Amino acid sequence: HAARHSHRARSQSPTRASAAPKRQRQRQRQRQRQREKFSPRTHAKNSNDRRKMPRMETPTANFTHHFLIAMPNMADPHFTRTLTYIAEHNDQGALGIIVNRPIDMSLATLFERIEVPLEAEGFAAQPVYFGGPVQTDRGFVLHRPLGDWHSTLKVSDEIGLTSSRDVLQAIGASGEPRDVLVTLGYAGWAAGQLEQELLDNAWLTVPADMAIVFDLPPEERLVAAMQKLGVDFANLSEVAGHA
Repeated sequence: HAARHSHRARSQSPTRASAAPKRQRQRQRQRQRQREKFSPRTHAKNSNDRRKMPRMETPTANFTHHFLIAMPNMADPHFTRTLTYIAEHNDQGALGIIVNRPIDMSLATLFERIEVPLEAEGFAAQPVYFGGPVQTDRGFVLHRPLGDWHSTLKVSDEIGLTSSRDVLQAIGASGEPRDVLVTLGYAGWAAGQLEQELLDNAWLTVPADMAIVFDLPPEERLVAAMQKLGVDFANLSEVAGHA
């Protein structure tokens, strides 16, 4: 009998041992649930909930083919009163060009400097633009249609941003692509940087309308983009306070 008793004790002891932590875990879960009912930061603390809930810390929208409208509180002088076209935005960062800041150089002058003949009509008097503070010695061509060039960032099926010389040679020879905006330099954002600037109310965003870029004179583009949002520059500071 003693042997059978000790055998029974041995076989039961693991069950008792595992029951205690199980009860403990249940109590902990109950306490956790109670805390979560009253905690204003539930989703910041609970990793399971964070996986299920959409993250609210940063906007998750993709702003490729959007305009950025610089807010009046923009501290960086490179971007004061600018309209920027975003050609690429992903989890690695963003790339865009400013489309309303012409510089004191025409396409005729640029083509002469890089020794590309400009025979097609309608381009010579067009200005070159300050595209942003990155690589200001390099030319970038925002164009429509997309075409097939050596080094192009495809924005959409009809819009491209090309940095290779062949697109300029084609413009000079045949006037194609017809819709172009040529910049020196571009604007770049590191991973998460644009999202943070949007949270800081540095920019307003609106889906891009290429008629604003290709059909309007540069001084009208910022106003036209703001009109798509139903705001004007004078009351932007008020919008920023309530964004």
